[in-house]
Amino acid sequence: MVKERDMKWETLDSEYIIRRPWLTARRDKVRLPTGAVNDEYYVLEYPDWVNVIAVTSDGMFIFVRQYRHGIAETSFEISAGVMEEGERPLDAAKRELEEETGYAGGRWTEIMTLSQNSSTCNNLTHCFVAEGVERTGMRHLDDTEDIDVCLFTKDEVRGMLERNEIRQALMAAPLWRYMCDDK
Repeated sequence: MVKERDMKWETLDSEYIIRRPWLTARRDKVRLPTGAVNDEYYVLEYPDWVNVIAVTSDGMFIFVRQYRHGIAETSFEISAGVMEEGERPLDAAKRELEEETGYAGGRWTEIMTLSQNSSTCNNLTHCFVAEGVERTGMRHLDDTEDIDVCLFTKDEVRGMLERNEIRQALMAAPLWRYMCDDK
């Protein structure tokens, strides 16, 4: 049995290095319960995110295809986005799905909540499954979004996962869980 103990770090000082709409970073000086002090511990602050495994009433999985500058690749992904301040995760997920793909409705379930990197990032990603969604045609892309909507069968999605073609970890994890839970 593991003995429970308080492992929380004490923040001795905190300073913002950069505060921009898509990048906020701070440097903390922290003391560990052992007494050790780390003078430079960096944290990236982000709002919480959502993503959606959306499946149409005829069993097609809705993906988006877009360029990702960080890895310089065009990727297949599930619909995802940032939660707006004060927005509930489910509301954000429904909004993102319709804005990006033009699909809405269906039965919604939150299947997991993940941290992209709990060591250095402060946000969570709320992952949903939306089954039985229908096309409304009401896409509302931001000026900086260039997104294609693609439909795949379950077998095609599983093959993409097996071939490591879905490289965004916060999307691959809930997709794998869905595939494992839905045998």
